[in-house]
Formats: sequence, structure tokens, C-alpha cells
Amino acid sequence: VDRADMVRQVERIGYGVVEAESAEEMEDAERAARQAEVQRQQRLLLVGVLFTLPLFLLSMLRDFSLLGVWADAAWVNVLMWALATPVQFYVGWQYYDGGFKALRNGSANMDVLVALGSSVAYIYSIVVAILGLIAERTGNMALEMLLGHHVYFETSAVIITLIVLGKLLEARAKGQTSEAIKKLMGLRAKTARVIRDGVELDVPIDRVDVGDTVVVRPGEKIPVDGLIIEGASAVDESMITGESLPVDKAPGDKLIGATINKNGLLTFEATAVGRHTALAQIIKLVEDAQAGKAPIQKLADQVAGIFVPAVIALALLTFAVWLLLVPAAGFTDALIRLVAVLVIACPCAMGLATPTAVMVGTGRGAEKGILFKSSTALENAHRLTAIVLDKTGTITKGQPAVTDVVVNGKFTRDDALRLAASAERGSEHPLGEAIVRAAEEQNLSLVSPANFQSITGQGIRAEVEGRAVLLGNHRLMEAESVHLNGLESEAIRLQGEAKTAMWVAVDGEAAAVIAVADTIKEGSREAIAEMKRLGLHVAMITGDNEATANEIAREAGVDTVFAEVLPGDKAAHVQQLQQQGYVVGMVGDGINDAPALAAADVGIAIGTGTDVAMEAADVTLMRGDLRSVPQALRLSRVTLRTIKENLFWAFGYNVILIPIAAGVLYPFTWAPDFLRQLSPILAAGAMAFSSVSVVTNSLRLRGKRIGSTY
Repeated sequence: VDRADMVRQVERIGYGVVEAESAEEMEDAERAARQAEVQRQQRLLLVGVLFTLPLFLLSMLRDFSLLGVWADAAWVNVLMWALATPVQFYVGWQYYDGGFKALRNGSANMDVLVALGSSVAYIYSIVVAILGLIAERTGNMALEMLLGHHVYFETSAVIITLIVLGKLLEARAKGQTSEAIKKLMGLRAKTARVIRDGVELDVPIDRVDVGDTVVVRPGEKIPVDGLIIEGASAVDESMITGESLPVDKAPGDKLIGATINKNGLLTFEATAVGRHTALAQIIKLVEDAQAGKAPIQKLADQVAGIFVPAVIALALLTFAVWLLLVPAAGFTDALIRLVAVLVIACPCAMGLATPTAVMVGTGRGAEKGILFKSSTALENAHRLTAIVLDKTGTITKGQPAVTDVVVNGKFTRDDALRLAASAERGSEHPLGEAIVRAAEEQNLSLVSPANFQSITGQGIRAEVEGRAVLLGNHRLMEAESVHLNGLESEAIRLQGEAKTAMWVAVDGEAAAVIAVADTIKEGSREAIAEMKRLGLHVAMITGDNEATANEIAREAGVDTVFAEVLPGDKAAHVQQLQQQGYVVGMVGDGINDAPALAAADVGIAIGTGTDVAMEAADVTLMRGDLRSVPQALRLSRVTLRTIKENLFWAFGYNVILIPIAAGVLYPFTWAPDFLRQLSPILAAGAMAFSSVSVVTNSLRLRGKRIGSTY
């Protein structure tokens, strides 16, 4: 099968085809196709209005007896026929074409109902017009008495024109539902400044290669992903991560393409270009999510599959009941009822209910740095009843930090920290790096140590400014016979708070105890409290010992703790919660979280983590902020609520109005006349309104608040 065969077959079953040679061309071609569809519907609407308006006015003038002697003239019917024909076969041809292709493939869609309903009114009117002409020419009034002299050309024309108006509004609204994708595409830089053979060159973005050295000046857009080689700056990443504050960057830090360099000159190495950049992956992820079908869509599909044949059968039954069982009605009344039922029952609102809400919901998530891998993930997230949070890097920062410095009274806090940090400058141990970092953050002046020695399993020994400094655990102090100066109780207290207590001895005497711990991230407590407000059971999973894990859990506000868990056993604990009846979401950022993310009902990866974790997850959070988790859950809930509202109105509209169109209110004199005898024109207007209202309701998602309790 070659490409041309595929295109022909796709077109044969009723779809249009947009062709392009590359992903970039496809985006342009798709945008052009959307614009062309809007322009086509505008053109059809203009032609429809030009012919329908005089036809409608002519019909009204005759109905109100304002045509005088011409009221019953056969040529008036012929004129109305002439005005209705371009509307029927030019403006309405799309419904004949779509209906024919649907029937040829063994299905029936809204085009079938529109084509049937308008054609019945149009063909009936042609028969009346021809009989009127023959009667006028021959003087045989019996022919005219067969069907009367009233035609319904304006009914068929107004039906088609109103539905085209609905199509136009729908096409415009559909364009707005994908606005987030357009914004993301618009973020891409057009050129990059690269250094080649020692010369700075401005080149198109598609000519940047991995490994190129790229220069970005203050205020410029970062063209591709990379690692900083030289320079420091603050970078605005809000368009990608949703993080409002600029992020400080220094050599070795990652840069994301399409973000904005605020105030420093940066030189970086390109690590991902083209479709491999973070922005391109985000766009693909959002497009894939919007293209998929949410599970709730299956209900609408199943109903739509039997809906059109059922409506046709109901319309025929309505015709028969009115013709045979309603004494005051004749053939014409029965026919008009049939047309009204066919037109008002078009199921297009059902077809729009789910995809429009999914498109807006996933787009809104992308703007907030929340990426749903599929529409199924978007729907499933609202069902969660429990959340399992990995501790390190998710709840906590993932790197140790100094929390306490307790001194013996002979040293000040700053002196003890400065001596300890100076001694640790020769160490690569994470705890030592935490002490050095704490001293640097307080602008303490450090010196290089002399005679540095690492003592395995105990600590370090060094000389700082001529003083002998020991830094390590209690075993080191005992081995060196250090006098503890009454600090033992403080060390025990700090260890009871799940902190690592490190002793500092100067010249053989304990000077201080420094506590180091993996601290809770900013926003973690707030995020966990928000999850609990949403009714979720919150659990924490970690490889730490039970005492440390319980203390972190107490500080963070977690309900359940799984401690001393080996990396390979995390998935088993997720499954344990599932067996207890919970619908479980797993939040993690490391390679060892991937099995648990895959085992969970919804896996949520922190975007600052590993590619493996993000690949295994259903939802990726571009920020390393746990507050994005309740935002994602809230977005899922409001999207599902919108879908259910859309389906309720789409089904409710048909359940209520189809019986009215069939005439169930006709016997009740208290009902308004326009409902007792529902006109096909009003039916067409109501049908168009139902589609537009569903899309408009979906667009309301763009204004929903997901950053605080909804």
C-alpha cells in the first residue's frame, strides 16, 4: 500500500487528509487546514444568508397575507424554489457528501439527519410547486388540493443555514481549544548564535547541532536545551514549568530551550535540538493526550452508534402517528413533525462533549507545567483515593543540609562552623559538603586545611590555622579520647529528631555538635495538607530507618510511613494499598521509582528527576514542587466535571426536545404554541446552539482556578 492509496481510502470513508513531509510542516499544514475550514464555513454561511434571507422574507410576507393577489400565484413557489436550490445543493452539499460516505461505510452520523430532514422539506415543496403550476395551467384545482399550495423551501434553507452557522462557531471554538498548543509552538526561537571556528554566527534553529557552543545575551530567548559552560544568570522558565520566579543558573546547570535569559551572558553546550528538546517533547505529549480517547468517551460513542438509526425510526413513527391517529393533522403536518425530529436530534453535541474538554484541560495543564501522557491519565487522576510519595527528592530536597549547631560555650556558633567547614574543604563526603555549603551561605571566611586525613567510617582529621580539628561520629571522639564537655545529651536529642549528629573537636576538646539532615522542601507541607483536604490518604515511602522516616513524616503531615524499603520493593507497597481498596497515585523522581510509578493507577513523575521515571509515569510535573500534585488532581477533577456537564446537556437536550419535536405537548393547551408545534426552523437553531454551548462550556476550563482549593 503506498501513500496515495492510504489517502484515497481515508478520504473514501469521509475524512479529510492533511499531508506534510516533516513534523514542522505538519504543524503549519494543520493550522492552515483549520483556517481553511473556518473560511469555507464563512463562505457557505454568506451564500446561505444571501439566498435564505429573501426566501424567508418572501415566505413571511405570504404567511401574513401581504402579497395581495400574488399570494397564491404558482410563480411565487417557483421563485422560492430557485432561491432554495443553491442553499440546498451548494451550502448543504457537505451534509450530502458526509452522509453518503457514512452510509457507504455502514454507519450513520449527523450529516445523514441534516440531509434527510432538509431534503424531505425541499422535495415535498418541489412536488407542491409543480402541482401548483400544472393546476394553474390546466385549471384543474383538484391537483392543488392534493397537498395544498404551501411550500417549505424556507424551512430547508433556514435549517441548513443555521447548522452552517453552528459549524462555523464550532470550528472557531475548536481552534481556541488548542490555543495552548499554539502558544507552546510560538515559544520556539527562530535563530541561535553559535560559535564555529572561533566566530559567532546567527544560524536558523534547525541548523544547530548537538555539541555546538551557543551564546545567549541578556533578554534573549534560549534557543535549544543545553548545559552552561560559562556565565551566570537568572532564567525565566515560567513558560515551560509554570514557575513564576526566575531560576538562578551557573556553570553545570541545565537550560531549557524557549526560556528567557534575564540578566547575564551565558555560554552553553547544546545537548538536545529539534524534536528532542524539552519543548518539542512537551508539545508531542500534549498532542498525544489530546488525540487519545478518554474512557468516558466510550459511553458517548456507544450511544452515538445506535442513536441515528433510532432517531430515523422515531421520525417515521412520529409521521405515522400524526398521519393516522391525529384527526386534525394531515399529510403536511405529519411531514413537518418528521422533519423537526430529524433535525433536532443531531448528535454532534455528544461527539464534542469529551474531546473539547480534554483539549482544553491538557492545554491548561501544559501552561502550568503539568503534562498528562494521555487523556486516560487525565480522567483517572480524579479517581485517586491515596497518594504515595517518595521521600528523597520529592518531599525532601534530596541533599543534606545543616539544621543545628550546638556549641559548648567556649566557642561561638560561627567559629565552630568556620573551623569545621575549613577542615571539610578537603572532603567529598555529602555531609562534609553540607557543612561547607552552610558556612558559605553565612559568608564565613574559610581557609584550606593542612594534613587532611580521612578516617574510614568515623570522620576526618585536619589542621586549621594551626589548630587540630576532628570532625566525625561519636566513635571517633572515643577513639581520640576527646573530652565531650557535656554535649552528649544534645547529640542524643538531635539523633532522636532523625538528624545525623557530627562532633567537632578542637585541640582535643569537644567544641560543638553539628546536626545534618535531608530537609523538607519548601511547599511540601502545604502540598500534603492540600492533598488531605482533597480527601486523599497520603503515604510516604523511603529506604531510611524507621526513626528518621517517622520524624520526616511527622513534620510533613503524612498519614502512613513505609520505612526501610528496598528500591525493588516500592512497587509491592503500592500494590498492597491497591489490595486494601485504594486507587493509588505514586509520586517519585528516581530510577528506582520507575516500577512503583508503573504499578500505580496513576504514576506522577517530578520533572526534575530522571528520564526513566518520567517515561514510566502517566503525569509529568515540570517543576520539582510537590504543590503541582494537588494542582494536577484538581485539574483532572474540574475537567471530568466539565465532561459530565457536557454529556448531561448533550443527552438531556435530546431527551427533552426530541419528544417535544414529535408532538407530546400538542394535546396540552397550557403549553406555548411554539412548543406544541415545534417548527423545524426552531429545531435547527436549537441543534446548532447545543453544539456551541458544549464547546463554550469546555472553554470555561481555561478560567478555572487550580492553584488553590476549587
